Amino acid sequence: MTDREAYIALNMMDGLGPVKVRALIDRLGSPQAVFEVDRNSMLRVRGVGEKLCSSILSQREEIDPQSEVEKAAALDIRVLTPLDTEYPAALKTIHDPPLALYVRGAFLPGDERMLGIVGSRKATHYGLNIADRLSYQLVQTGFSIVSGLARGIDTAAHQGALKGKGRTIAVLGAAIDQLYPPENAELADAIAKNGAVVSEYPLGRKADRMTFPYRNRIISGLSMGVLLVEAGLKSGTLHTADAALEQGRTVFAIPGRIDHPSAKGTNCLIKNGAKLVDNVGDILEEFQLLIPQGEMEEPKKQVAARPEIPLSKEERTLVEALWKGSLDVDSLARVVGLSSAEISGLLLGLEMKRVITILPGRVVELAEDLRG
Repeated sequence: MTDREAYIALNMMDGLGPVKVRALIDRLGSPQAVFEVDRNSMLRVRGVGEKLCSSILSQREEIDPQSEVEKAAALDIRVLTPLDTEYPAALKTIHDPPLALYVRGAFLPGDERMLGIVGSRKATHYGLNIADRLSYQLVQTGFSIVSGLARGIDTAAHQGALKGKGRTIAVLGAAIDQLYPPENAELADAIAKNGAVVSEYPLGRKADRMTFPYRNRIISGLSMGVLLVEAGLKSGTLHTADAALEQGRTVFAIPGRIDHPSAKGTNCLIKNGAKLVDNVGDILEEFQLLIPQGEMEEPKKQVAARPEIPLSKEERTLVEALWKGSLDVDSLARVVGLSSAEISGLLLGLEMKRVITILPGRVVELAEDLRG
């Protein structure tokens, strides 16, 4: 067995994690040695007692890493270990780097500039819009977006990156062949073509209450910083912020309404030192010493209408006002200086042209493909 195969096999073992494996390798000399030494030698490793030693000895006779690699290849999945050049360098710097990464798609050298965007699964319309827009803008400046493919904010962050024709990385809380949530299968396919879908879990491992918090360290570990868009006080999203702080990454947070539960966690982070973000420039400014000066300009605004749809001057004024975010009808009327009667007719026309959508509560937003 080679060291590379040993890493894959160790990752498949129950009861072992990166920290214990590192202790084994440090004591025994190599990953391969874990599969060769006798019981007495293994018991000399700090943290390995009789129970764990017996488990390792039993499992090492049963696990077949080559078979696992072949099964993954049949699903168009590659297995990376810390010995492979494509294994992200940023992950090697954290306390507990994954022993193996199952990858659909690919990591590229440009992915060294990554930013995590995470948040609540039960996101508000405001949160979804912010995640989508900031992700879109960040890929315009050369960032790759990392998130967890979960419902809500994660999904919006991946979608924003794809709309901006940028790269995005999805880190799963289950094995790639046990995709969760299942309704994001089509999104995962798109991500694999424009980045990578990644999991440290062996094939067949389903999601559970422990897999999601544990994978969060990979999201933050890959990233230069992590942006939290919405999170309650007890949200699992805050685990990613904790992991980022432990790894020395910058934590950013979007402020929210003080009376809304989904803003309690992010507002608390800001009070405790997270950097408040209300535009993409706040993130770019944080990394100005790491990003060449020529790449620090704000991303250009997306054209505020599809070129094939003719708009009147008044319609274009409405569309440009909505580029900054959704507005209710009365607020939009005040912004553009029109009466309610005048704006109603314009909105009807724009809705028929599929340039805008009118949501419950008379909230107006741009069609998805026009948001900046």
